[in-house]
Amino acid sequence: MSSERLFQLHLVLGYVAWLLCFRTYVWPKLKSMDALEAQRAIATLHSFRFFGLVFILPGVVSPDLPASFAGFAAYGDLATGLLAMLALFTARIRSLFWLFVVAFNLVGAIDLILDYYHATQVDLPARAGELGAMYAIPIIYVPLLMITHVAAFYLLLRPIRHSFWPRRLVC
Repeated sequence: MSSERLFQLHLVLGYVAWLLCFRTYVWPKLKSMDALEAQRAIATLHSFRFFGLVFILPGVVSPDLPASFAGFAAYGDLATGLLAMLALFTARIRSLFWLFVVAFNLVGAIDLILDYYHATQVDLPARAGELGAMYAIPIIYVPLLMITHVAAFYLLLRPIRHSFWPRRLVC
């Protein structure tokens, strides 16, 4: 099997494994939690995205890894991680907390989508060996991050759907 096909298989299986785990263990817990607490749990996970800076750390990934992928992925992750930390720091100031929750989820989801785009542009699956030990990030960590962004957006919209529509229908 080519390294390209192996990378793609790993990526798909990473999503499958995390979706199974998330559906069984994480999602029931998040849905049962208070909205603020659920978003804090998601923000806590995303606060570790500063780790993406390893994509630009010499000696960790190959110097041949295209900067158009590595730099964008590294700084997008850093921005998302810092916004998630700001959400956690401001949890007691509700308006700021919710602003940072929306911000880190928008920035983080857009970052991951653009990382997929850049990875396609530089043919990252064929160059997977250049990721070195960081091969695990797109295979294990990124699927969980994307899944939790989708969950966070769902949870952000859920109160609107349940509290707004019934009042409108009653009026």
